Amino acid sequence: MKCSSEKTTNQPQGNPFPLVSLVDYQKDSIVSREIIRKKTGTLTLFAFDAGQGLSEHTAPFDAFVYVLDGTAEVTISGRTSTVKAGDAIIMPANQPHAVRAASPFKMLLVMIRED
Repeated sequence: MKCSSEKTTNQPQGNPFPLVSLVDYQKDSIVSREIIRKKTGTLTLFAFDAGQGLSEHTAPFDAFVYVLDGTAEVTISGRTSTVKAGDAIIMPANQPHAVRAASPFKMLLVMIRED
């Protein structure tokens, strides 16, 4: 698996932009692009090629995932849910979770940090 990442905090403010097209699929890879980074949280886009994923891990903050394209399996504390374009799922803080793309898959990850 290859993983590439771009940090971008200069998205056009006050003007619409095509969210789903800000990250492109790459063969056998996961691509991420940070849209906003603040002390209180981040917005990051991900594009996963089919079969790619993030192994089980925990995070100290709640995470909100909005599916922009494709289908994936999200496992939270041993329970697997299939998500598809238009779906959202919340991964609670301190609970093990993993993501695996069943097809090419794009998601927006919103991390909310507590004070």
